[in-house]
Amino acid sequence: MKTSLPVRPAILARQTYEAPAEGRRGKIRLDFNENTAGCSAAVRKALARLSAKDIATYPEYEVPTRELARRFRVHPDELVLTNGGDDALRVFFDTFVEPESHILICEPTFPMYRYYAEIAGAKVDVLHYGSQMEFPLAKALAALKKRPRVFFLANPNNPTGTLVSNKDLEKLLRAATRTVVVLDEAYAEFSGASVVPWVRKYPHLFVARTFSKASGLAGLRLGAVVARRQSLAFVRRAMPPYPVNLAALVAAVAAFKEGKTIAAYVSSTTRRREWLARQLTEFGARVFPSAANFLLVDFGERGPSCFRKLARHNILIRERGKDLGLGYARITIGTQAELNAFLRVLREQD
Repeated sequence: MKTSLPVRPAILARQTYEAPAEGRRGKIRLDFNENTAGCSAAVRKALARLSAKDIATYPEYEVPTRELARRFRVHPDELVLTNGGDDALRVFFDTFVEPESHILICEPTFPMYRYYAEIAGAKVDVLHYGSQMEFPLAKALAALKKRPRVFFLANPNNPTGTLVSNKDLEKLLRAATRTVVVLDEAYAEFSGASVVPWVRKYPHLFVARTFSKASGLAGLRLGAVVARRQSLAFVRRAMPPYPVNLAALVAAVAAFKEGKTIAAYVSSTTRRREWLARQLTEFGARVFPSAANFLLVDFGERGPSCFRKLARHNILIRERGKDLGLGYARITIGTQAELNAFLRVLREQD
């Protein structure tokens, strides 16, 4: 019997997205920008209290949404929870993007913007960071005149660590009156900068957040979108009734109620970030300024041999040679012990 599958052309035209790596347990994980210290004890205790009946029941969202909205200092109607930070980006395509419509991004950046655009059959208009990883403000303002459906901007940006100033963000928002502006603040805790308070001023501004980084909940998959309630109402129409699992809700509330663990982790990470930047500069690498929990580093011609050496010692980093050039890598700011091991191997003579 001959059969055929009515696959959408946009799917046929793209490759399957493959996770960058598997088999990471037991290794030093400086590749995915996770909280390598782990979640707080309060989270573990909260999860342990879940009963068999709790797990067998569909989750309820009103109370945890209210608790987490308090953490972001917004009204519950201005917050929607999603199945991870990736899903917090997908909802914009479901809500605003049609086949052949345009989105705007600035590369190198988080690949999921392009990933979802290709699945949606959208056109991707691309700006580029400069040689010093500076954001091309003038080109972005000009591109917004063409009225793309959505402008995605990671701030701080991954993998560059770039932070666009509030002054420049306001210029972008004023220029984007016919465009949805999504500020992806996955690393906002480490930069200390957020435009969440602006959502009531700019109805076309949406802020995407994740609980995978500073909160240490990457394995539970929880994200959020913050926006003006009237604007967020359109996004809610594209959401399923049960987008977030119970364990993620319980863990997030516990993490923020306790709070001290996240604050201590962020503080220590930003200190280690500056320390590691100095160590790598002394090693002879080019280190770009970062406002996130990682560093973008150019090791030059020594890069490939350094990366092979690290891999032999089960130290994982994110090589960026394919999109940035030979010798580039993104390095997560792990614990002090992890960074000490990383530097020790890096300095070893071959």
